[in-house]
Amino acid sequence: MILYLHGFRSSPQSYKARLLAQELQQRQQTHLWQCPQLPASPAAAIALCHQLIQTHGTAELCIIGSSLGGYYASHLAQHYGSKAVLLNPVVHAARDLATQAGSHQSYHSDTPFHFLPNYVQQLAHIVVPRPTKPELFYLLAAKGDEVLDWREMVDWYQHSHITLIEGSDHGLSDFPLYIQDVLNYALPTS
Repeated sequence: MILYLHGFRSSPQSYKARLLAQELQQRQQTHLWQCPQLPASPAAAIALCHQLIQTHGTAELCIIGSSLGGYYASHLAQHYGSKAVLLNPVVHAARDLATQAGSHQSYHSDTPFHFLPNYVQQLAHIVVPRPTKPELFYLLAAKGDEVLDWREMVDWYQHSHITLIEGSDHGLSDFPLYIQDVLNYALPTS
């Protein structure tokens, strides 16, 4: 199973999620795809992910996460001993999202997105150590990320598989160039 976790204020309608879903549809592998709408509460988001993983099992699990979803993916992959693909992931979520408490607009709908102050504390309680099995992680990081520092990502995941993109942006607008690499890493080789 591929479990795709979107970023902060995002949704399953994000650019990368839609491209991955379309590619899996073309490959007739949609049965491997899970991409839930994550709640704003980090504790609730992690609980939902645990529920999905327990329902579908950990056999050949790969968790793909973008931005904040990358933080969650790293936490979950280390918990389950699964593979993870991290797309411009947050490395220090409580620090980086501390200024985001309040009401925001969701990116793909008119639904308000409320990020409560105690959600920062929830992020602090989600432990994401440096990978003890870095060979299970694939980092795709853009030097042109305007939101997060790519150097922190590369340092944190330094012994993992890394593709470092010159330029690009936080949303990885050139993701189609890397989608095959991501899926080749994520999917079982049988």
